[in-house]
Amino acid sequence: MEWHACLDEYEKLVVRMSTPRVVIDNAVCPTATLVKVDSARRHGILLDAVQVLTDLNLSIKKAYISSDGQWFMDVFHVTDLNGNKLTDESVISYIEQSLENTHPDTSHGFNGLKALELTGTDRIGLLSEVFAVLADLQCAVVDAKVWTHNGRIASLIFVKDCNSGSPIEDSQQIDKIEARLRNVLKGNNDIRSARTSISMAVTHTERRLHQMMFDDRDYERKPILQHKSDLPVVTVQNWVERAYSVVNVQCKDRTKLLFDVVCTLTDMQYVVFHATIKTSGDKAYMEFYVRHIDGTPISSEPERHRLIQCLQAAVERRASEGVRLELHTSDKQGLLADVTRTFRENGLNLTRAEISTTSDMALNVFYVTDAAGNIADPKIIESVRKKIGLANLKVKELPLIYYEKAESEAQAVGVGGAVLLSLGSLVRRNLYNLGLIKSYLEWKLQERFDSLVGKWHVL
Repeated sequence: MEWHACLDEYEKLVVRMSTPRVVIDNAVCPTATLVKVDSARRHGILLDAVQVLTDLNLSIKKAYISSDGQWFMDVFHVTDLNGNKLTDESVISYIEQSLENTHPDTSHGFNGLKALELTGTDRIGLLSEVFAVLADLQCAVVDAKVWTHNGRIASLIFVKDCNSGSPIEDSQQIDKIEARLRNVLKGNNDIRSARTSISMAVTHTERRLHQMMFDDRDYERKPILQHKSDLPVVTVQNWVERAYSVVNVQCKDRTKLLFDVVCTLTDMQYVVFHATIKTSGDKAYMEFYVRHIDGTPISSEPERHRLIQCLQAAVERRASEGVRLELHTSDKQGLLADVTRTFRENGLNLTRAEISTTSDMALNVFYVTDAAGNIADPKIIESVRKKIGLANLKVKELPLIYYEKAESEAQAVGVGGAVLLSLGSLVRRNLYNLGLIKSYLEWKLQERFDSLVGKWHVL
């Protein structure tokens, strides 16, 4: 009896030692909430923690990661997307419970729905054809994410039967869906590398997209767009005395950036022993001390070059430069096919998409460029909005080039006019995003008018 009691106590001790300890502190830092995680070290535990935070759309401003023997400690400085500390007790409680789980559920499953995994060569109108096929086969899209990079596309699409609203289980129907979609992906130019598969999506959706594009070797392909600004700078060097490989990443800061980098390091079988992450303005600086799972550093120049390529690709996949459009409307059969066909007919290319439905309402996010990958003409954007519905489809985010152009115009008209122009543009941009300015074209015309007013003030 005493022997069994000792075993029970030992098992309890093992559980306590392996369960992460989480402390959330709002008092230490004046500008961010500190999330501290202490745990036994295992492969992938850093990614688990980052996934929990980024899935809540939290911004990680700083992070310090360190391991000592078999113990691991993370400290994250986080805010919400508005730059505020975390005050919602339900959010804080969720973070604590999720991080204390040694294997948090981050699969993002959808009640047993099948997930369609598609990879192939990107082209204008491809998604329109995909959604048209699904509508024709009586498949309703419940949730989907689509990424494009270096001329390749990867998508994860959750579907159900339009008529019954249930998961699609019929094997013949599944085979038919796969065959039709494979033909669409092949087109005329992608006979070998177009792939379709059906999964139960047990992996985190965005991690799976990274894996799909990695398997497709998008990092080796020649970039389609040569004019992109703020390309990530990645360096890899060996610290011979400590048997570490030191990975530095410098790029424009954005949401989920740390997740994308850590996800790639983890899936490439690197273990992060120490790391420092800092952000300053719109820039992010990340330094990782890594080894292979077997404890060795990077051993060859080809491996070093491959890691650099893969990390650059991981950063770029989510960094869309197109105009962000948000569609919020009642869901109906064929909605995505109709919307994406309108994009295609007006020469707009989808570079990224996030599709979701809640209580028969569709909330879809699209990033669009013109056919050549350049910034879309505002007149075309406005025309598409009118066809789909001005109240339903709204411009939520403009590419950086618009702001850079406005700044250059402001500098050209002098200090006094620049202040008026800058403040006027900022106010109108926010009013437009809130739907209080009727037309994007009206906004651009008003900007031109303010430019003239600015020049008048200078004179």
